[in-house]
Amino acid sequence: MNYYIGEFSEKIGLSIDTLRYYEKLGLIYPERDEANKRVYSEKDIEWLKFIIRLKEINMPIKQIQYYSKLRYDGDDTIKERLELLEEQMDRLNIEKRKIEENIIHLDKKISIYKEMIDKK
Repeated sequence: MNYYIGEFSEKIGLSIDTLRYYEKLGLIYPERDEANKRVYSEKDIEWLKFIIRLKEINMPIKQIQYYSKLRYDGDDTIKERLELLEEQMDRLNIEKRKIEENIIHLDKKISIYKEMIDKK
């Protein structure tokens, strides 16, 4: 199924301006119809969901742009795309460890305060 930008915007949950901005950044290249209107497909939905996920995991925009370029260049770039994803996974694991350490610290502090309250 194909969608014009308004329909696609509603379906994906991104504004028309955001879609145009993503196109300007080179993150997505929608097809064009005979009237030169943007036409999006189901593949574009999956691709944009992935872009949104990359943004959610704080992949730098420059790397998302590079990943997108590689994706549109085809399967000969799979190794490079894999390397980008592995680098992001390393960053996420570092962040996860920091979060886990902070959770442990907060748990201890909360326990101390609860003990202090219980002793009153």
